Amino acid sequence: MTSREDQIRAFLQSAGWSDAVRAPLAGDASTRRYERLNGPKGRAVLMDWPRAPEVPVPSGQQSYSQIAHLAVDCRPFVAVCDYLTGAGLAAPEIFARDLDAGLLLSEDLGDDLYGPAIDAGVGPQGTSLDEMYRAAIDTLIALQSNPAPMTLPVGDGTDHQVPYFDDGIFRAELNVPLDWYFPVVLGREVSDTERAAYHDIWGGLRPMIDAGPRTLFLRDFHSPNIIWLSKQSGVRRVGLIDFQDALIGSRAYDVVSFLQDARKDVPRAREEAMLKLYVTRANSDLDSFNEEEFRAAYATLGAERALRLIGLWPRLLKRDNKPHYMAHMPRTMDYLQRNLAHPALAPLKVWLDAHMFVTA
Repeated sequence: MTSREDQIRAFLQSAGWSDAVRAPLAGDASTRRYERLNGPKGRAVLMDWPRAPEVPVPSGQQSYSQIAHLAVDCRPFVAVCDYLTGAGLAAPEIFARDLDAGLLLSEDLGDDLYGPAIDAGVGPQGTSLDEMYRAAIDTLIALQSNPAPMTLPVGDGTDHQVPYFDDGIFRAELNVPLDWYFPVVLGREVSDTERAAYHDIWGGLRPMIDAGPRTLFLRDFHSPNIIWLSKQSGVRRVGLIDFQDALIGSRAYDVVSFLQDARKDVPRAREEAMLKLYVTRANSDLDSFNEEEFRAAYATLGAERALRLIGLWPRLLKRDNKPHYMAHMPRTMDYLQRNLAHPALAPLKVWLDAHMFVTA
């Protein structure tokens, strides 16, 4: 039987990169593995992504990956990547692909991630953070200027059907704080009555998320997945990675993901300044844009996202023995309170104050 390493060597040989020096590259919490290649042709990144095995679930039920529409192989990545580059955005060029084997060789966008620049207070070559933030907002406007693509070609004669941010994802994410924050942080289980009331409130808020034109959103548009490309210009200064789980849904999703970064502090002043910039650009460049509608969707999605993270951090602590993620809790709580200031979220704030954040 051919080993995985033999498959990789044969793939690199056929792509003309067999002479490159290979080194591990930090990856993420998935079945994907990455290597950086350096050779006569320059630098590239090898993505090693064998198809994930099916997770056994009871008959008639779905796994979380299925409910959340998470990619299980490299085909969605290829389809979305080709779409982004075709739209003039700085996703990595794919040099070679073996979709059946789950192997991709792509452009190396470098190491200038937004995260370290935010920590340092300044970007590469002295670029201001404001310039980097403005460029990212312009990138989202450029992405959203295109009609939402329901079907994307993979390049092998098949298509990737881009999933919607549907009720299955929505309800699964809403349950995360109920299932983990309550038992781990509050020391008790949420009652059936509390759960039902919580979901009823969100049922009333859901129309604000669905309001307005739909767009392709990248889902994880935040500091770990955005790279500053100093030698480029315009929106091509903003390198994009980790977009295989992209969905169709609200224009506000990627904006709130970026301006309420789960892992980096975004001061209120910067968030509001960038929101104003987005609104200005959107009024000029996006069809059927309504600021009031957008800000309501932004606050609602921001609250939903913050609550999911408020449940995720304790889950990582308790289930996965990763206590360091709890350091993000104060920031996440602050983002939640920012969103709850929107008048439309008053019923949610009342419920949270009564059940989750009640003090003796």
